[in-house]
Amino acid sequence: MKIFISSDMEGTAGVVDWEQCRSSGADHGHYRELLLQEVNAAIEGAESGGASAFLVNDSHGAMANLRPDALAGRARYLAGRHKPFYMMQGLDPSYDGVFFVSYHGSMGGPVSTLSHTYNPRAIAEVRLNGLPAGESGINALVALGHGVPILLITGDEVTAREARPFCPGVRAAVVKTSVSRFAADSLHPQEAQDLIRATARLAVAEADQAALPAIELPATLIVRFRDAGLAELATWVNGVLPVDELTVRITDDDPLRLYRAFVTVVLLSRALPE
Repeated sequence: MKIFISSDMEGTAGVVDWEQCRSSGADHGHYRELLLQEVNAAIEGAESGGASAFLVNDSHGAMANLRPDALAGRARYLAGRHKPFYMMQGLDPSYDGVFFVSYHGSMGGPVSTLSHTYNPRAIAEVRLNGLPAGESGINALVALGHGVPILLITGDEVTAREARPFCPGVRAAVVKTSVSRFAADSLHPQEAQDLIRATARLAVAEADQAALPAIELPATLIVRFRDAGLAELATWVNGVLPVDELTVRITDDDPLRLYRAFVTVVLLSRALPE
C-alpha cells in the first residue's frame, strides 16, 4: 500500500507564530524538528496499519523543511518550490491514500491558529462549490482527479471540521485547540505524535472502505481577494472570470485543470508588491 503525504507546518502542536515557521526565526530549527516527528508518527502509524511505501511532499514555505535522512519508513522526499501541482505534486493513481499532516484553517473561516489560504497577503476567502474551503478542500481536487481517497488530516479542530465536507470519512488527529489566530492549547508533542500514530494506523486499516473526495463536477472555485488589483490580476489567467471588484470565479469539469488554474492565480498574486 502506497501513501502520499503532503506536509505543511502551521498545524504542528506548539506552533503559534509565523517566526516559528520561517527559516529566519530564531527557534525555527526546533519547530522543524517537531514537524518532522509528526510526519514520522504518521508514517509509523501507517506502517503498522499495512502501508509499505511513502512519498512526502514538503509543502510549507520554501518546501525544504524536513531532513531526508531522518524520515521514517524509507520515505521518498519531494522538496523544493515551483512544483506544477504545488502541495499535491507527486500524487498519481498508483497511491492508495493521502495524508494531510500539520494542516491549518482557512482564511475567512472560524478562528484557527495561523489561518490562511495559500497566500495570506492576497486571498481573503475561497469557496469550493459554495462551501468555505481551506487548503485541504482545494487540494482534494487533485486527489479526486487521480481517484485517491484522503485518509488522514492533522492540525487543530477547525482544520478537521473544514476538511470533512470535501473528504468524507477522513480520520482527524486534532493536536491542538485554537484560542485565537496566534494562540493555541496544544497537546504535549509526544502525546500529539502518539495520537497521529494511532489515527494513521486506523486510517490505513480502513483504506479499502474510504470514499473519494466529495466534490461535484464541474466544480467552481470562488476566490475573494484582499484588494481589487489582485482580483484584476487573477483575470489574466485563462478561464478566470470576474464576479465583482474583489472576487473571481473558476469553473472546470477537470479537477486537475481547475487546481492548476488556481495555483497559477496564487503564484501571480505573489508577484505584486505589497
